[in-house]
Amino acid sequence: MTRAEHLQWCKDRAMEYVKEGDLLNAVTSMMSDLRKHPETTATSKGASLEMLGMLALQQAQHGDHDGVVRYINGFN
Repeated sequence: MTRAEHLQWCKDRAMEYVKEGDLLNAVTSMMSDLRKHPETTATSKGASLEMLGMLALQQAQHGDHDGVVRYINGFN
């Protein structure tokens, strides 16, 4: 699977949670799935990606649907 295909798979899975209204699992799914491909695994930028994930988790806890969608779709 290419990097682009894997990234789309991550986004699709996360967006399924969004559609169900499960924002916390949408974010955690995205964070977890990014680690499952060598080209999307955080390396030197790991701390930055983790911080973005933590911010997205806060958005999810506050019910910020649009913020979670921006987080998911912001990966390219």
